[in-house]
Amino acid sequence: MTRELTHFINGAHVKGTSGRFGDVFDPATGEVQARAPFASASEVAVAVAAAAKAFPEWSAQNPQKRARVMFNFKALVEREMDSLARMLSAEHGKTLPDARGD
Repeated sequence: MTRELTHFINGAHVKGTSGRFGDVFDPATGEVQARAPFASASEVAVAVAAAAKAFPEWSAQNPQKRARVMFNFKALVEREMDSLARMLSAEHGKTLPDARGD
């Protein structure tokens, strides 16, 4: 079964409403492994508004706090390295060792 992806807007997964999708192919097999929704103009507007609303608070944080957030993100990436590598391998046709290097 083909996965249907979502948008991630303002901290939440949102199903696309445009009715238009792009196929995500596994380069190794040529099979469609997912469908990515194309955003409607209103979905783009909501995402841009959410980003614009978040920007002042984020940019007002001191550099140490922003660095802590980025280090936490780095730790999450490292923790999920295997699943991220499998995703990269499936979506970009990379070998797992090569995907782990990315």
